[in-house]
Amino acid sequence: MSFFRKMKDRMFKSSSKLDKGLDAIIEEGAAEEAMDQDASGGGPQAEGLQDSPVAPPTDLPTDLPVAPPVAPPIREARDAVDPVAVAEPEPEPPLAKRSEPEPTPTPSPAPKKPGLLGRLMGRTSEPRRALDDDMLEQLEELLIASDMGVDIALRVTANMAEGRHGKLLSSREIKELLAAEITSVMDPVARPMPIYPKTPQVVLFVGVNGSGKTTTIGKLASQFRAAGKEVVIAAGDTFRAAAVEQLQVWGDRAGVPVLTAPEGSDPAALAYDAMVKAEADGADLLLIDTAGRLQNRADLMEELAKIVRVIRKRDPDAPHNTLLVLDATTGQNALRQVEIFGQIADVSGLVMTKLDGTAKGGILVALADKFGLPIHAIGVGEQIDDLQPFDPQDFADALVGLDRS
Repeated sequence: MSFFRKMKDRMFKSSSKLDKGLDAIIEEGAAEEAMDQDASGGGPQAEGLQDSPVAPPTDLPTDLPVAPPVAPPIREARDAVDPVAVAEPEPEPPLAKRSEPEPTPTPSPAPKKPGLLGRLMGRTSEPRRALDDDMLEQLEELLIASDMGVDIALRVTANMAEGRHGKLLSSREIKELLAAEITSVMDPVARPMPIYPKTPQVVLFVGVNGSGKTTTIGKLASQFRAAGKEVVIAAGDTFRAAAVEQLQVWGDRAGVPVLTAPEGSDPAALAYDAMVKAEADGADLLLIDTAGRLQNRADLMEELAKIVRVIRKRDPDAPHNTLLVLDATTGQNALRQVEIFGQIADVSGLVMTKLDGTAKGGILVALADKFGLPIHAIGVGEQIDDLQPFDPQDFADALVGLDRS
């Protein structure tokens, strides 16, 4: 299964999915417009296509010649006065022997044309709705509820309306426009993690508790190793034994050594020792895990700053990459995380995980718009191939529920 297909299948499982919201805006709005037009006599009915019979004109001339009345057939007259004939009708004579004149055929009335609502509900094509101010306001509210933020929501909807205000659009057309706007925001930040010729290249991973740092390190180590790179992992989360064990499992799977220290050891000292070991072994990449820490804990953030200072004693340019791993379910709090971690550790790129959960996903758009940091990868599961380079169009399509196949 391709990563895009997996991303579409797994992303945004919450009940407030953006694609369902877009469908609802179009369908409900189109039905309301149809009801309003039918109730006010607008649309085709206002043009003389009413369902009720048309009253005959009253201003015809009175001096036209009038044809003499035609006497009804004898059979009809007898039936009109003889109840027995009605209860027990005589058999009809054969067609060849009938003497009654054939009645003049009257033109059948034209089939009634359904009103606008009837045509709307009965048609098989997609419902369409005018891109008016009410619809734009609903779109803005939906984007804000999807964690995109007010500024980006207003700008995206304004761009969508430019040159299209008042035009009838289907749900698919709205999704295509929205996906194009999101892609244009994400394109400048969709960049892979740079690889430098100087070795070992030190990559520091930071983030809050439970964001997926350890799993991300294991997946990246396996992928770099498969690409022919010599990789070393430093288990810098010395306060959580489970994190060390998890890294060791990934290291064994990928054939990558994992450097550890006794529980409770100084993580800065471990990072320094790992740099020395990686240099001696001729490693291409040194991936350093750190303990999860909340951005509002000053003591823990100072500990992270110490790790950075110690690393730079060994190599003034290190860490060469500082990746902030974000949990997609965090929502708007991710904005604050990027701001604080950027001040302490000079974040160079982002990795977004857990897009297969209840994430709304729009927070990644807000991050790209506000900070412009490179987004290197996104994850939608626990398997090694569930972490892939970030593709802005695939992400935008999956976010709005657009299937281009």
